[in-house]
Amino acid sequence: MNYVRMKKISVLILFMGTVLFGQSDEKILIAKALDDWHAAASSADFDTYFGLMTKDAVFIGTDATENWQRDEFINYAKPHFDKGRAWNFMAFERNIYLNSETNFSWFDELLDTQMKICRGSGVLKKVNGEWKIAHYVLSIAVPNENVDALVKIKSEKDSLLMKQIRNK
Repeated sequence: MNYVRMKKISVLILFMGTVLFGQSDEKILIAKALDDWHAAASSADFDTYFGLMTKDAVFIGTDATENWQRDEFINYAKPHFDKGRAWNFMAFERNIYLNSETNFSWFDELLDTQMKICRGSGVLKKVNGEWKIAHYVLSIAVPNENVDALVKIKSEKDSLLMKQIRNK
């Protein structure tokens, strides 16, 4: 192999290693931000919890009516935090993805919660060098064999809500 080709290959390997290593470091920082966010809720640390969210963050809860902009979510959550008991979510599986510039990430996670297994998913943005949650979706994981029973439980309320939303 000639020297020029070897040098090109070496540079490519070095570049790929740097990118992969950098992404790995970023994924560790993202996982820490998410873990810190969940821990802040479990210890009712309001400032840390909302400090880990972007100013324009969105939180989508398990109820169809829970699609909150950050300030709306603060109004909902503050009384829970003030009582010293927000919620306790612990991730036990998580997938983290990054864009090529490593300033934008999306993820999904399985959570151990008071509602049993839930799924969280969302988007983080790097803001002033720190990872912040920009969008979070919480859903209750329902085993496929229980979906029909769940649909029966929620059918009437869902029908009323759909009618109300469509008539706006």
